[in-house]
Amino acid sequence: MVRLATIGTNFITDWLMEGVQELDDIQLVAVYSRDMEKGKTFAAKYGVEKVYDNYEEMAKDPQIDAVYVASPTYMHYTHSITMINYGKHVLCEKPVCSNREELDLLIEAAKEKQVVFMEAMKNVHSPGFQAIKENLSKIGDVRRATIQYCQYSSRYDKFKNGIIENAFNPKLSNGALMDIGSYCTHFLASLFGAPKKILSDSIFLKNGVDGAGSIIASYEDKQAELLYSKITDSQLPTQIQGEKGCMIIEECPIIKKITILYRNGEKEELEFEARDNPMIFETKDFIQLIEEKNVDHEFLESSRIEMDISDEVRQQNGIVFPADKIREQ
Repeated sequence: MVRLATIGTNFITDWLMEGVQELDDIQLVAVYSRDMEKGKTFAAKYGVEKVYDNYEEMAKDPQIDAVYVASPTYMHYTHSITMINYGKHVLCEKPVCSNREELDLLIEAAKEKQVVFMEAMKNVHSPGFQAIKENLSKIGDVRRATIQYCQYSSRYDKFKNGIIENAFNPKLSNGALMDIGSYCTHFLASLFGAPKKILSDSIFLKNGVDGAGSIIASYEDKQAELLYSKITDSQLPTQIQGEKGCMIIEECPIIKKITILYRNGEKEELEFEARDNPMIFETKDFIQLIEEKNVDHEFLESSRIEMDISDEVRQQNGIVFPADKIREQ
């Protein structure tokens, strides 16, 4: 039994808990929140007695095996390294860090402490993504991919009225690239690995945060375009074009339907388990890694490439976070 604690009490933590409650080999035993009352309210929903408003005190608790980190992005490194240093396994919400340097430090620390550190990237842990990988050869040599996630943020209307919430606050290592753009970059990394070069552009809002952007990722034999936005919606699916056909993927990041349209006119719809909330699958993979004591696991490389891409995009577009400056000192 993995005894789990959470850092963060927002909707994303509730989504994780939907999956946790279905599994027999993991149980929520503690909650951290800066606001003790919020922590108690969240804990009460799941019958949990332990509530902390000091995360280091929680890290010292010997009755906790693993921690789910769902704090704002700029705190992912601090919260994760603290838990790792006290011997806790860490499942860290996406994007895993502010930059590649932070990620390398976390991976090194996790290996030293022999604990599992994994990014909670729900799309690539889903059965839909496995179906993509298993059937990709059917479309022949891949030449182009269009990976997109454009969703008008529920917080954008507040932003336009002068209320800046976390999602649109660049001081917290946030913005379109780091939020929903990370689903696109990690998806690309997990399918095709690291690109040879990238070109990018961003749309900036009045406070300097990026509201949308695009990336062209070049490989020796293929090209991918990544489109992401928090200020518009898209009605078009992700697609992967091969010489024998095209794979249409609906929706991103929650993969619900995959159709292959072959050049000869045939059509195939892939079968897989699709859920409105797929976070149970990342939780299962996390538990399996813990059981196997696999601290140098396959999912880390995609996180590294994701951070490399986001670092390069930010350099090309002049996006600098306070976390970058701290690491430079």
